[in-house]
Amino acid sequence: MRANLFGGWVNALATVTIAVLVATVASKLAHWAVIDAVWSAPPGSSGPCRAARGVGACWALIGEKYRFMLFATYPYDEHWRPALACAIIVLLYLATALYRHRLCWLAALWGAGFAAVAILMWGGIFDLPLVGQERWGGLPVTLLLATVGIGTALPLGILLALGRRADELPLIRLVCACYIELIRAMPLVSLLFMASFVLPLFMPAGVSIDKLLRAQVAFTMFAAAYMAEVIRGGLQGVGHGQVEAATALGLGYWRTHALIVLPQALRSVIPALVNTAIAMLKNTSLVLIIGLFDFLNAAKATIVDPAWQGFGLEMFISISLVYFVICFSLSKYSQRLEGQLGQAARH
Repeated sequence: MRANLFGGWVNALATVTIAVLVATVASKLAHWAVIDAVWSAPPGSSGPCRAARGVGACWALIGEKYRFMLFATYPYDEHWRPALACAIIVLLYLATALYRHRLCWLAALWGAGFAAVAILMWGGIFDLPLVGQERWGGLPVTLLLATVGIGTALPLGILLALGRRADELPLIRLVCACYIELIRAMPLVSLLFMASFVLPLFMPAGVSIDKLLRAQVAFTMFAAAYMAEVIRGGLQGVGHGQVEAATALGLGYWRTHALIVLPQALRSVIPALVNTAIAMLKNTSLVLIIGLFDFLNAAKATIVDPAWQGFGLEMFISISLVYFVICFSLSKYSQRLEGQLGQAARH
């Protein structure tokens, strides 16, 4: 450590200069974010924050507006329902991480969990007031779009990747290739716009699809195209000799890919798949273009209130921490999963 930091006068000068700069920035940040910050204010009043503006952060904004940031325009007295729905989704992720080998049990658990989420969010039964999807927003919309989109895009991406490599079926290969290249060439905003304004034009008279479902279809199509190319790269990394050996043993096409090829291919592309999942999670903020308020856009709407204008930095820091916790958790779990699968493969 002495050799690296103080090995010569140049290194010593650089070390001291950087240490002074870090200490200065850390001190000012601590005063702004903690010591001189405003942590509470009278309901509906931003007076204390405006008095401390330029000196300390206004965390009172978060305490005043956190419900709207989390649940947007969902009925105030029913906020426990989307809160419980978010908790169920998080618990489903935890159960998947802890019991990933019990596939049948997890499939039943996810089905029951999403049925409970649908009942909580919609209502209309069990004496729960009915809440239309036009009132949904905030963190539940972000989690639902990301979870359902990624969960349905992964199997679709596997089928597209297999179809694009099906040399013996040229028509299917052409269709899969055209779908992947077309979707990847389009911005997600264009897909959302088409799903919201063009798709209803092709529906029969009197049939309508709500905005959330249209956005979900666009997200699934977009994610599936990118995942298909990631998975195709993993498939190309599996030696053709293993396929030939499986064929010689009498295994059919689907059993060969399900038992031999896909496990190896998916294990090798876990980082890329998680990167795509994280990108899709953050891309949920684009649903504002079709009139939906996800977590980011619901939070941005809080500073439209004239009483709290000018305190957007504190709001963006708060939601950035939420996104960081989610994305960092996915990243760390993927590293752990990659290590476990790699160790199992070596044994």
